[in-house]
Amino acid sequence: MSRVATPTKSEQTRDLIAKTALRLFRERGYEATTMRAIAAEAGVSVGNAYYYFSSKEELIQLYYEHSQDDHTEACRAVLAREREFRARLLGVMRARIDTLQPYKEFAGKFFKYAAEPTSPLSPFSKESAPIREAAVAVYREVVDGSTLKADAEIRADLPELLWLYSMGVILHWVYDGSPDAAKTYRLIERTVPLIDRLVGLARVPGMRGVVRDALATYRDLRR
Repeated sequence: MSRVATPTKSEQTRDLIAKTALRLFRERGYEATTMRAIAAEAGVSVGNAYYYFSSKEELIQLYYEHSQDDHTEACRAVLAREREFRARLLGVMRARIDTLQPYKEFAGKFFKYAAEPTSPLSPFSKESAPIREAAVAVYREVVDGSTLKADAEIRADLPELLWLYSMGVILHWVYDGSPDAAKTYRLIERTVPLIDRLVGLARVPGMRGVVRDALATYRDLRR
């Protein structure tokens, strides 16, 4: 019988600093949470905090990672249960907002940093690439595990396009002041069926050329 390894003191300290930082980011916001404040709250020296994490940006990347892990986990039930593309995408998008909701206040204050094009905190930055790839992988599973009938060319690009769609929904969520993000959930309910129909239209004779031209433009611009 295998035994679960007990975390070392070093691992426990790192985990404590990370959890403290994530809590302070949520409670105080990104700008007000300094490495010194994180160290003090965690009960370690500033030098010790920097030993495990070189900057606040590295801790934010950890937040991204935890958030993506939460989303991936939340998607498992719907992806195991549903086979229709529309139902799978709808469930995954709802789960994305469900898992973000506890960080609503933090996200609103933090967005201006993530929106800066040159910032390592941008979801489009090279620093964010592993999290971005993990997110796209969820949408690839949405497509590959579904009964969707689409050309191989469309299926290849669709996961990344769905991730970009999710970024737009998250942007709406950041600014959504409705109770419990009701408008964002309504946006998902209305746009997912439209995406399903648009993907279906790509198989209609006369539309294939238009779709191929659009995909070619997309590929050219993402280089």
